[in-house]
Amino acid sequence: MNGIFSKRSAAVVLGVVAMMVAVSGCDSDAASLRAPENSVAVSVPADWYGDKPVLRYQVDAARGRLWVLTAEGVELYDAKTRDRIAQIALPDWTWVGPRFACPPDLAIGPLGEVIVSSNVVPTLWRVDPATLAASRHELALDEDKGRDVGITVIVYSVQQRAYFAVSAAHGSLWRIDPRLARAQGIPLSEPLPKSCTLAIPPREPDRRAIRAVDFCVRGEEGDWTVAFAPDQRFGYVRPGQCKT
Repeated sequence: MNGIFSKRSAAVVLGVVAMMVAVSGCDSDAASLRAPENSVAVSVPADWYGDKPVLRYQVDAARGRLWVLTAEGVELYDAKTRDRIAQIALPDWTWVGPRFACPPDLAIGPLGEVIVSSNVVPTLWRVDPATLAASRHELALDEDKGRDVGITVIVYSVQQRAYFAVSAAHGSLWRIDPRLARAQGIPLSEPLPKSCTLAIPPREPDRRAIRAVDFCVRGEEGDWTVAFAPDQRFGYVRPGQCKT
C-alpha cells in the first residue's frame, strides 16, 4: 500500500521497510512499485524530511526513484545515493490536515509520472517524469456534482489501465481515466468510510475464481476487500484484510 508516516517516524519506518510498499499482505500489480533487487536506502537522513511532516511516499524501483509528498509539495530522491534531485511545488494545491481527513495521496503512473491528490476537492496534480513540471487537472465527475469529493487514496492499475481512487469523506470508489479528465463513480455494496490506503493484490491464477479480490482497502474503521462484478460496474465490499 501507499507509504504514510509522520516526521517522528519517517526514519524508523523507511529503515524497517527498506523501500517496500506492501502492507498486510497487499501488493501492487505495478512492477514499478516493487522493491528493487539491489540494496537501497536503509534509513532516511534528516534532510529528507527536515521540519516538514512526510504525508506519503512511493518508490519507483524500476527507475531508482523515491517520491515524497510533504506539506509543501513533492520531493524527488535518488533511491541509491539518497541525493535529493528536485523539490516540486504544486500550483494551487489544496488540502487539510489529519484532524479533518486522511492525508492526500501520491501514486506512480505507467510512465513514471507522479499523481498527487487533494483530500478536499476532486483535483489532481501531475508531475512529468522527464521535465518534473507540475500540472493541475480538475476532474469531471459523473455523479455527486456540486459536492467537493476529496481523494484520500489513488493507485494505478496496470491490468485495467486506469487510476482508482477513494474518497474517505463519502466512502466512495472512483475510476479515473489516464488523461486525468473524468472520474466515474463505481457503486459499492457498502461504503468505504475514512479509507486511507489501498493496494492491488497479486493476480489470481484464474481471474474467474469466486471472490477474486481487486483491491485491499484500509481505513480508520476497519479493513476491506473489494471485488468487481464481471462488468466492473459494481464493487462487492467485504470486511477483512487481503490474504497473502
